[in-house]
Amino acid sequence: MSDRQTGNTAQEAKNMAGNGALSGAVIAVAGAGGPAGRAALLRLAEAGATVIGSDNDPERLAEAVDAASYATGGATVTGDTVDLLDLQATRDWANRIEKDFGRVDGLVHLVGGWRGSETFTRTSLDDWDFLEMLLVRTVQHTSLAFHEALQRSDRGRYVLISAAGASKPTAGNAAYASAKAAAEAWTLAMADYFRKAGGPEGPTSAAAILVVKALVHDAMRAERPNAKFAGFTDVKDLAEAITGVWEKPAAEVNGNRLWLTEKP
Repeated sequence: MSDRQTGNTAQEAKNMAGNGALSGAVIAVAGAGGPAGRAALLRLAEAGATVIGSDNDPERLAEAVDAASYATGGATVTGDTVDLLDLQATRDWANRIEKDFGRVDGLVHLVGGWRGSETFTRTSLDDWDFLEMLLVRTVQHTSLAFHEALQRSDRGRYVLISAAGASKPTAGNAAYASAKAAAEAWTLAMADYFRKAGGPEGPTSAAAILVVKALVHDAMRAERPNAKFAGFTDVKDLAEAITGVWEKPAAEVNGNRLWLTEKP
């Protein structure tokens, strides 16, 4: 089951579509209601894409959809409240997007969350259970639901946002780093699927990983005006990097970690 928040109709999309780099593309954004999701909706719409967001909070999703649609002067931005922990509901979402818009050119995975501990010995396995559902299961479900449609696209992209800690875990982040590492491994397996499907000529679709240390947005800066946020990636810069994944050939980004922070 899902509830759709609509900025504009498909016909209005055709009338309003500009000549941006992603003009004509149809891109889904999972986790669209948070700060990173809002920035991604806006930037993808600015680039000319039709954008369909999902979030587990209908009110937050509606606000994000309305903000992106308004800021871009009426771009097609819609939202579906989808339970991404339900594989069939996620598949229904993917099928509905392809039926409504004729194609799916991308899935951006921005479902996030964090839990940690002061020390390794105080790690709670309840944190792992929570993060495994949020950070791993949603990747599994979205990738399984969207991979065929993305392969049918001539510019399909699956974009995972990961953390540098997956490559160099710290003692207090065992559960979080392990979940991120598992999500990366799953995404790289999807990349191998695209590689093999492309045959000798190379992949036409790609699964890529954007790696950050952590994210920062305007509200965080306002709450902590003296904080440096060293090495953090602004959500606007992340949105720009997400859009840039479509500007590179599939073979160049498929199966690669694209670092937005220093490698650990």
